[in-house]
Amino acid sequence: MNNDADKIGAKIRLAQLDRIPYMLVLGEKEAAAQCVAVRHSKKGDLGVKPIAEFLAEIAAEVKERRL
Repeated sequence: MNNDADKIGAKIRLAQLDRIPYMLVLGEKEAAAQCVAVRHSKKGDLGVKPIAEFLAEIAAEVKERRL
């Protein structure tokens, strides 16, 4: 279970151990730009993407049953 007091690295590690497919990091910079930093459990850091682009990619994965 994630603790709000944990550092971001610990939260990422816990998510990887729990096999959560995608982790989204949202900080002040991302919020201002309406973007999210995306991390995949197997592919690693996918960089910063606009929210709409990320949602479209996830919708396509769900539709194609890749997720």
